Amino acid sequence: MESANSCPAEGLLKMLSGKWKPQIFRIAVEGPVRFNGLLRQLEGASKQSVAVALKELEENGLLEKVVIKLKPLHIEYNLSQKGQSLIPVFRQLESLQ
Repeated sequence: MESANSCPAEGLLKMLSGKWKPQIFRIAVEGPVRFNGLLRQLEGASKQSVAVALKELEENGLLEKVVIKLKPLHIEYNLSQKGQSLIPVFRQLESLQ
């Protein structure tokens, strides 16, 4: 239950807090992403830190994990509907820089 003093932006900031989550979200805005593609784009990121960030973004409902049943198996991450609804917020923040 939210307290009367909570700010709506506070929950969003908690969902996106962390070293790699904002960058992963920004990359996912451009379209589906795969794990190794993220690793290439996130210079200095470890496999474990990216895996944890992806899991948390998925648990927070911002990303959806899509399993493509090919051989070998492919897994992509897409912005969920909730994640897509945040794109205008990010665009507005970018315009402030």
